Amino acid sequence: MRNSTGLRKLLLPLVPAYRLALWLRELRLGTRLEPVRRLRFPVVSIGNLSTGGAGKTPLAIALAKALAQRGFQVDVLSRGYGRRGQLPVRVAPDGTAEEFGDEPLLIAREAGVPVYVAGQRYEAGLLAEGDAQQTAGKDHRPRVHLLDDGFQHRQLARDVDILLMNRQDWQDGLLPAGNLREPLRAARRATVIAIPADDLELEAELKAWGWEGSVWRLHRRMEVPAIDGSVAAFCGIARPEQFFAGLEAAGLHLAAPIAFPDHQRYAAGDLDRLVSSARSSGATALITTEKDLVRLGKLSAAFPESLPLLTACLRIEIEHEREAIEWLVGRLKPAPARRPL
Repeated sequence: MRNSTGLRKLLLPLVPAYRLALWLRELRLGTRLEPVRRLRFPVVSIGNLSTGGAGKTPLAIALAKALAQRGFQVDVLSRGYGRRGQLPVRVAPDGTAEEFGDEPLLIAREAGVPVYVAGQRYEAGLLAEGDAQQTAGKDHRPRVHLLDDGFQHRQLARDVDILLMNRQDWQDGLLPAGNLREPLRAARRATVIAIPADDLELEAELKAWGWEGSVWRLHRRMEVPAIDGSVAAFCGIARPEQFFAGLEAAGLHLAAPIAFPDHQRYAAGDLDRLVSSARSSGATALITTEKDLVRLGKLSAAFPESLPLLTACLRIEIEHEREAIEWLVGRLKPAPARRPL
C-alpha cells in the first residue's frame, strides 16, 4: 500500500541518498560500466515512473494483441517479480505465480503470446530469439519484443519507450518519501507518454513543461460481473484505492474493501480472514483482480459456495488506437544493422 503522509515526512532525509544512487547509476550507464545491449529484433518498452499501479500489464496485453493482429510475431520480456527460480525461462500459461511471477503469467494467459522471464531482460530476449530461430523458415512475420516494466531497465536498448503517467505521478516525489523511482525529468527519455483519457488538463501541462513527443490517451475499463447484493473486495496491488473506486463506479456496493500488500502471496489464513470479513459484513460474494486470482492459484477453488469468488478484469483501450498503432508500427521497421535470422 502507498506511503502515508506522515511516514513520507519521516523519510524525507533519505531522499538525497536515493538521488545519489540514481546519479551513480547514470554515471555507470554513461561510462558503459553498465553496458547497454541490443537484441536482434525491435524492442518496445512499457513502463512508468512510480512504484506500480499505472496499468502496465493491461497495456502490454492490449499492445500484444494489436500488434499480433497487424501481422507481427510478438513476445513479451519480463522480470518475473516474485518468482522462485533465477534461470531465464518461457512462461507456461498453466504454471503458477511462484514459478513465473503473477504479471508474466497473466500476460501469457490473456495476450496469447510467448512470455519470457529473466532478471536481465536481455537474457530473456536471447531465449526468445533462440526459439524464433527454430521457426524462422516457417514463419516470416516481422517480430517484436515487448519489454514489460522496462523504463528503468536501461541495460536493454529499446526502439520505443512508452511511459505511463497519471496525475499522482505528476505531483509525487522521489522514493522513499514519495513513490517515484526516478524524477520527473526522466520522462524526457520516453518516446510516448500515455496518460488517462479522463484527465483533460494533464496533456496541456506536459506540453507547457516542454514535452514535444507523442501523447496517448488511455481509457481504463473495468469488466465487472453482475452481482446481487453487496460484495467483499480484496486485492494485493500497488494502488488498491483505484480498484475499489472502479468497482464502485461500476455500480457495486462494497461491504468490505480489504487491501493486502502489493504482490501478496496468499495463504490459507488469508482465506479465513476474507471469508470471515465477508460474512460479518453481509456480503454475498467476494471479488478480486486478475493478478490476485493468478496468485491465489489453487486456493481460488477453496472459497465456500455460499461466498463465490468473482473477478473484475481491467482493460485498457488507446484512444484513436488505429493511428497510434500505425505510428508504432512505423517505428519498428528493421534497422539495417540488424541481421536477418
